[in-house]
Amino acid sequence: MRDLGTAVATLLATRAGIRARLLVWIAARNRATGTTETLGLWNGEDHAVLTIEGAARTYYGAGGLLAIEPVVTQVGVHVRTHRVSLSPAAPEVLQAIMGYDVRLAPVEIHRGLFDAAGAPVSPPHRVFKGTVDGVELPTPAAGSEGTVSLTLASTARALTRALPTRYSDASMQLRSGDRMFRYADVSGSVPVYWGEKKAGAARSFPGFGSIPRGRDPN
Repeated sequence: MRDLGTAVATLLATRAGIRARLLVWIAARNRATGTTETLGLWNGEDHAVLTIEGAARTYYGAGGLLAIEPVVTQVGVHVRTHRVSLSPAAPEVLQAIMGYDVRLAPVEIHRGLFDAAGAPVSPPHRVFKGTVDGVELPTPAAGSEGTVSLTLASTARALTRALPTRYSDASMQLRSGDRMFRYADVSGSVPVYWGEKKAGAARSFPGFGSIPRGRDPN
């Protein structure tokens, strides 16, 4: 169970009212410059600068973030997916989708608690961490509003990816000169003689193939 701190507990005890806001943070590659650009969106009424893990982040409000599926937490390494709906009418969203490469871009979702006056009660805490798994930008019908839909996958998705490294001598040498697999390509094809001379180590019997000396085929 998450400990929200004494400040939140005190405000809840006074029954003065508390508001929960969701904050989405995306770090994507700029298509023009190749640098990493960040975008913060939240479901607040206006833009806000909030401190997340010691760093100041700007989150744009006023309708850029339309909806987020309920964030469900569970024990284990299950891959969680969530859908986030954004407004293409917001210039920040349009810049992120058209100007940035959001494929597999890192994403964080925090939840912030605010009092009735809009002041943060405690530092926002993270409820999701993952990457952008898909982007949908359908053309809306005439007279209707369009939405940008992002599919997010949790960091547990990385555990389902196969390793690209091959078990070969050349590949293993990249690990500080590891030569464990130097004879892997001939393993099993070179005969090994234990306590016998190479010339008389095996004899053949019709129907039984080559049988080591000293062993009766029957």
